[in-house]
Amino acid sequence: MMICGACERALPEGAYCGEQRGLRQNIRRCKECVGNQLVLMKRGRARPEEDECPICSLLLPLDPDQSSFRICCMKLVCNGCELAARKRGMRNCPFCRTPTPDSSQVVALHQKRVDAGDPVAMWELGNGYLYGQDGLKKNVTKAVELYERAAELGEKKAQYRLGCMYDKGKGVEKDTAKAIRYYEAAAMSGDVLARFNLGCVESNAGGNYDLVLEHFLIAAKMGHEQSVNNVKVMFMKGLATKDDYSEALRGYQGAIGEMRSPDRDEALALGFDKIISM
Repeated sequence: MMICGACERALPEGAYCGEQRGLRQNIRRCKECVGNQLVLMKRGRARPEEDECPICSLLLPLDPDQSSFRICCMKLVCNGCELAARKRGMRNCPFCRTPTPDSSQVVALHQKRVDAGDPVAMWELGNGYLYGQDGLKKNVTKAVELYERAAELGEKKAQYRLGCMYDKGKGVEKDTAKAIRYYEAAAMSGDVLARFNLGCVESNAGGNYDLVLEHFLIAAKMGHEQSVNNVKVMFMKGLATKDDYSEALRGYQGAIGEMRSPDRDEALALGFDKIISM
């Protein structure tokens, strides 16, 4: 029995074409789900719990500069909680209370978690190889290998990154079909940027504009500003209604409001550099 990555049913091998049977589980599709946009549009319409700050339980801002990754516990902590901890005199990790490791320990700590099968660590170590960070020599092949392992384990950020790489042909041979499969896997897990990119891919292909609009509406309601702007452009071109634009704008404003707090507003005004120097 094999599991479909879209409908998540355990089905016999005969339920998959030869191409799909050879794919990893998270992007494999049974015959019923191949090309079935209903499955794609039904899932991933809200961000998952893993996108919440582990301390304040609010969804993390989409701007990566408004949160920081903690190697000790493999958690993203919002700058608002970081600021609150600094005000109380705490300089260790505000979540697990572990002292911040030296930069020379970063790769070893990541590798330890990779060896334990942690997809978040695979994603982070892949970034180190892709950009040549933390003392690592740039190695795109190694980065892709780590991203693929993380993607197979359901890490949506790795799925999105692989989608971008195959979409643009950066570091890998350009493969639009493979890019779309990775985007779809990430979008169905609630990745906002993957959902936005699917709308862009469909729009650039001159496809179904109702589908394009739905992708942008979903992303807008999760707090993605460019998606709201794209809905506005579609409205101005007669491809969306005034009600569609109003829906996108209200959804966006609601999502942004849910990601705000007094601590986060203060942290944003201060800037992260000033926070960590407190």
